[in-house]
Amino acid sequence: MAAILRLPGGTDDAAEIVEALIAAAETREHTAPEQALRWRWLANDIGDALDALPAPHQ
Repeated sequence: MAAILRLPGGTDDAAEIVEALIAAAETREHTAPEQALRWRWLANDIGDALDALPAPHQ
């Protein structure tokens, strides 16, 4: 499934979301490990999508 995210800060905002998901997963590692794993998967999937984008033109 694909999704379109419209973020005012562009890829910087998306990268911040990835960082937030990873930080949130770390806080849930012991209390909700399944949720932490899901958030890590989401962060990885979004990160992979960001990596696949073409480099911005200078």
